Amino acid sequence: MQTVRQNEKFSTKRHRPVCALAAALVVAAVASGCADTGGDGPRPAPSASPDAGRPGAAAGQAGPAPEADTRAEETERRQAARVAAAKKWGLAKVPLAAPAPPAKKPLIPTREGFEIDGAEGEDLPPVFTTVPTTERIVFLTMDDGSEKDPELLRMMTELNIPYSAFLSDYEVNDDYGYFEEMQKRGVTLNNHTLNHPYLPGLSKAEQREEICGEQEKIEKRFGKRPALLRPPYGNYNGDTLRIAKSCGIKAVPLWAAEAFPDHMEWREWDQDLHPGDIILTHFRGQSDWDASMTDLVRNVMKTVTDKGYAVARLEDYV
Repeated sequence: MQTVRQNEKFSTKRHRPVCALAAALVVAAVASGCADTGGDGPRPAPSASPDAGRPGAAAGQAGPAPEADTRAEETERRQAARVAAAKKWGLAKVPLAAPAPPAKKPLIPTREGFEIDGAEGEDLPPVFTTVPTTERIVFLTMDDGSEKDPELLRMMTELNIPYSAFLSDYEVNDDYGYFEEMQKRGVTLNNHTLNHPYLPGLSKAEQREEICGEQEKIEKRFGKRPALLRPPYGNYNGDTLRIAKSCGIKAVPLWAAEAFPDHMEWREWDQDLHPGDIILTHFRGQSDWDASMTDLVRNVMKTVTDKGYAVARLEDYV
């Protein structure tokens, strides 16, 4: 961080006393210091600098702002904590820190090819796999809620890696407390329906129960109504989007890549990450993957960091 130093301009205006007296008084004027000495009369003392006496403060200059010092120290402290956490959790490289989010969220359109037939002109929640940005950032999201590994909470907190949860009530209702703790740690809890059905195969009433029912469940249990919906399997139709909008959904983020403990699967033809890509994974453990959630995170972060990306918080951009 570059510290900005500002010069203080002290008053150094030289005053020349006027001695318009009779010749007989000149000697007295000289004796009293009224006469000009070397062209300069007595100078008033400059006002004391507010940083006077502070170590490192040069005369006539203010030292670094205390706020800047504090920010620099906090940045160093956070980085040292990330280095220690990466070592503790077995990461080969320290995760890159994401840049500050934009002051204004980007406008996100529905991805080409993901539109709904006959919905032209309707203001429906956008469906997308990538957030428009030029920053080298990606977003990590986790679906359903089956595995409730306390080590995951500790790992993500200590590494300071943001992620978003998309919950299905049938998977989380045996331990709401786990997700309450997750929420306390800054994770946003989003909608993945009550029972994880194939939504296009349901009637409007059944879709409403699945989508709006989960909205109400999350609001009741966790105090905040979700703004994001991820339809199970990534499948949806016009009814899905219209119903979602009616009960408070603002956007429908899908994914550009899916993470597993031992590999990544890609949507794009080049089999790679791109700025703003959304990564999907699931709350799964040994019984499903023969690996833990922490194993999963190590693999994801190796891929992300090796490719020069940082993980940012999805809700800061959507």
